[in-house]
Amino acid sequence: MSDQLTKLVNFNPSPGTNKLIIVIIVLAAIVTIAALSVGVVPAGYKGVLLRFGAVTGEIKGEGLYYKIPFVESVVLMSIQIEKYTSQTTASSKDLQVVTTEVTLNYQLEADKVAQIYRTMRQDYEHRIIQPFVQEAVKSVAANFDAEQLITQRPVVKKQLQDLLTTRLKELGIYVVELSITEFQFTQVFQDSIEAKVKAVQQALEAENALRRVEFEAKQAIVKARAEATGLELQKAQITEQLLELRKIEVQKAAVEKWNGVMPSVVTGSGPVPMLDVFRPNPPKS
Repeated sequence: MSDQLTKLVNFNPSPGTNKLIIVIIVLAAIVTIAALSVGVVPAGYKGVLLRFGAVTGEIKGEGLYYKIPFVESVVLMSIQIEKYTSQTTASSKDLQVVTTEVTLNYQLEADKVAQIYRTMRQDYEHRIIQPFVQEAVKSVAANFDAEQLITQRPVVKKQLQDLLTTRLKELGIYVVELSITEFQFTQVFQDSIEAKVKAVQQALEAENALRRVEFEAKQAIVKARAEATGLELQKAQITEQLLELRKIEVQKAAVEKWNGVMPSVVTGSGPVPMLDVFRPNPPKS
């Protein structure tokens, strides 16, 4: 064992071996430096170039990039659409406590990622977006009564989105879309809203019933007028000549129906019949 250690200590490589070792070390150094000199920015990202940790302002696009090893580095910043959801409590104009959930879709502006990294690093959601959303909700909610927050929801959403768009754009953050998922109020206020809605519905039902009665009454009046007008027209058409004609027609119809036999029994109040003297006597049995 001691002899082997002695041989290793006293090992004296040949000149050719020394050159080979030096070549291998140089090639390894070159490969290492080459590997540290290149990188890749994936799709949906931008690369912020740093030199000794300081932002240079240069932004690397998607794909392969080059840098100086041990001097420069690249930080990836996502420019994809991100989602932030926050639950916020605010007070309405009529001092009702309202809790709402807001969902914000945003993305970093590609040409401003260097500025964003310089001022906020990669913590922009916690530093900027969260407090801005909280403040914007409180500011907009104070402009509306609690009932208006429900009935004018599109207007509330537009004001909130416009406010956030203006404030975040200055910092290089673009607001894609904002959604108000729900409004929650105290139980007392919800009960009062339900009672009001019920009262409005009942009033509408009563109003509809009244309109139906008025319509039916108008129909009855129109029908009565039409009937009266018809009677008046019939009355205007009755003349002396028409009455005489109707009397003749009645008498003619009576004559056509008579069988030629005179009545044999006359009541005290009836007319005196004419005697048929030409009628032969019936035969005696």
